[in-house]
Amino acid sequence: MLDCNVGWLSEETIIARLSHQEQKIPKIYQHNLKKAAVLIPIYCGMNGWEIFFTKRTQTVQYHKGQVSFPGGVSEHGDIDATATALRETQEEIGLSPVDVSVLGCMNTMPTSTGYLITPVVGRIHHAGLFNQSPDEVERVFSIPLNWLIDSNHWEERDYTRDDGSIERVVFFQDYYGEVVWGITARILVNFFVILGIIN
Repeated sequence: MLDCNVGWLSEETIIARLSHQEQKIPKIYQHNLKKAAVLIPIYCGMNGWEIFFTKRTQTVQYHKGQVSFPGGVSEHGDIDATATALRETQEEIGLSPVDVSVLGCMNTMPTSTGYLITPVVGRIHHAGLFNQSPDEVERVFSIPLNWLIDSNHWEERDYTRDDGSIERVVFFQDYYGEVVWGITARILVNFFVILGIIN
């Protein structure tokens, strides 16, 4: 069982490891990509850390029915990636920025779909205050961190895109009917590397 407040993965440890990660410059020029940000919402539950996800509706324009983190494209009024992530999270699942303690940001990640994503890690203080947008989010759910970090629960394999190109994609196993894969899964694995859970 993981303890959220003491031990090898306390909140202080997460903050320290995020702040000491190696800053990498994306290989793809940033001006060619749309800037975006997502929130990785972590919560201290009865059995340790949990990570929250959203399941997108079938009515959104892109990635229908897929599991994702709350987030989206940066807007003119956003002062930084954290502002984008918190704004989008409030719009999508009704979680106020005052209910999130930002612990740090991960390196930006270019995607094959034309975005430059900054993952923002935030500890949420309450797990039952979600009011998701019915047009965007079908449901909000969590998965225990100790399940996610088990290497038996995920793998990297070839995936054929609609245009016929093949890329290496991370897939997690089915967790009570939900499958985390694609860029969301890649962000998770990178997060685990930063935390020192995997190499």
